[in-house]
Amino acid sequence: MGYSHAREVESLNRSLSEISKDIQVSFEFFPPNSPEMETTLWSSIERLAPLKPSFVSVTYGAGSGTRDRTHDVIKRIQKDTALIAAPHLTCIDAGKEELVQIAKDYWQSGVRHIVALRGDLPNSSEKPSMYASDLVELLRSVADFDISVAAYPEGHPEAPNPQFDLLNLKRKVESGANRAISQFFFDIESYLRFRDRCVTVGIDVEIIPGILPVTNYKMLERFAGLTNVHVPSWMPKMYEGLDDDETTRRLVGANIAMEQVKVLNKEGVKNFHFYTLNRAELSYAICHTLGIRPQ
Repeated sequence: MGYSHAREVESLNRSLSEISKDIQVSFEFFPPNSPEMETTLWSSIERLAPLKPSFVSVTYGAGSGTRDRTHDVIKRIQKDTALIAAPHLTCIDAGKEELVQIAKDYWQSGVRHIVALRGDLPNSSEKPSMYASDLVELLRSVADFDISVAAYPEGHPEAPNPQFDLLNLKRKVESGANRAISQFFFDIESYLRFRDRCVTVGIDVEIIPGILPVTNYKMLERFAGLTNVHVPSWMPKMYEGLDDDETTRRLVGANIAMEQVKVLNKEGVKNFHFYTLNRAELSYAICHTLGIRPQ
């Protein structure tokens, strides 16, 4: 390591330690589908709750079974913890009247923050009747929700071009979204360029970066292929030979995520959204490094 590189690393660490009190985090979970997964989920929520995240979101899949599990998890978080629960809500397989009733039920249950998404199409050849911007508008008509939407620094997989995708995000913001949470990414420059492009088209809400600590590289490759996320050429080398070494994979994943956060923080980012995959360990360790610790 040259002296200039060493000074750069030292500067990043010092910068982070000096402003860590300004950093806010949020966490994403998914509804469990087995007793064992349910135990893991609630153990992770209990572990991360003392860090006082700005909110915790719970994903929402197609089909009534998954939706019911999302509702149950959200209501339990709302009832049994001091956390702000933010359910994902999609409009791909529900009519407007049903969505209005779901929104009213959430509001009556004390839920004030919703992550509004279109949702995955069951058949890619079908054209949806509603989009995320329509859902944001519907939620605004029901109550004064705090609404987050999705952003895609490297473009939505279905978008014909980056400008189309950017203008779609603008429609969501103009419909009433308060912030956007980005798809996970590893190319930091792609996020920073995207953030700049948002400003140029008049998107004035915060674009919170989504951080995915990677513990299973093969699973990441599948995720990335489905979501149009670029995996840098250096990443597979980091996980070489670790297929049967989960402990080292976790250390590598935590280190990559920490470096992302350090660089983004130096670029002025104060809020981070962690995709926990229902496991608390890595997110907790990264937050500790950021100076976010139990009160």
